[in-house]
Amino acid sequence: MIFGNPYYFLLLLLIPVFIGLFMWTHQRRRAALARFGEIKLVDKLTSGYSFSRQVIKWTLFIAFFCFLVFALVLPRFGVKMELFERRGVDIMVALDISESMLAEDIAPSRIERAKFEIGKFLDLLNGDRFGLIVFAGESFVQCPLTLDYGAAKMFLDVVNTGWVQIQGTAIADAIKQACAAFRSSEHKYKVLILISDGEDNEGDAEEAARTAAAEGVVIYTIGVGSEDGVPIPVSKGGGTVVYKKDREGNLVMTRLDPVTLEKVAIAGHGKYFHAGTDLDLSRILAEIEKMDKKELTASRLNSFEDRYQIFLFIAIVLLLVEFFVPDRVRRKEVWKGRFE
Repeated sequence: MIFGNPYYFLLLLLIPVFIGLFMWTHQRRRAALARFGEIKLVDKLTSGYSFSRQVIKWTLFIAFFCFLVFALVLPRFGVKMELFERRGVDIMVALDISESMLAEDIAPSRIERAKFEIGKFLDLLNGDRFGLIVFAGESFVQCPLTLDYGAAKMFLDVVNTGWVQIQGTAIADAIKQACAAFRSSEHKYKVLILISDGEDNEGDAEEAARTAAAEGVVIYTIGVGSEDGVPIPVSKGGGTVVYKKDREGNLVMTRLDPVTLEKVAIAGHGKYFHAGTDLDLSRILAEIEKMDKKELTASRLNSFEDRYQIFLFIAIVLLLVEFFVPDRVRRKEVWKGRFE
């Protein structure tokens, strides 16, 4: 069970206040009656009054308040099955997370801007399955293909350059990971969007792209960063920025390598987009919209369902019962001429 507004649980702290108020009211009533005469005599004269009835009414009111609070916190439990039938393509995004993506020629940095634009790209999707691969000197699937764009954003948000120990830009390995992640024998409906600066490429990326194209994967590449070269910040603190240096102490500069990325796109039967310092994935979405769509396998989404209505109904019933429970009871007594 989860709660939509758990802060309303603080209202339960009022229960001791209610109990104290009820007891104080009862004591005030007894003290007022005692001023009229001996308490035993007054009790005989007010025999219809029932303290037990008052306790029942107080208990019902407190129970009403508890269930009302449970309604206010919006409890969610159980499983609601929703059937989704979509038409679209399978889209894998391969994001370069090598240290060169820390460069700040795109504000706030290449990698943070890329993550932001991928998030915007997800907002534009409608029916396409999305997956995410991250790579540097090695690669792995961060998010498998899914129609749950909210979950995909959660996987995307936590990505950072510290995840991969082996530095470099293994584009070929990322392409192979994407082909394995599609898990489909169909030779169409597959798109790989590769976002990188293309620098320090390892492996035969062109050959991997040709192999992927033979399996029906269309590859779009996006080159991010400046071709002029910028330093790579590796740490910040106290207003001081430390930039990456080589073993000789020289400042390491990172530059966009558009040639490699363009060759990969051509081999993958796609297009190369020179983003430079103006990254925008909506242009690729326009290309994807031209592709044939397939009926994606219907998927069921399990989600917690709001159940506050149950607690609200019980609270209303308890309030009505409390209202109709009388304060007094009917007692038939014969006066014997004296009080004992």
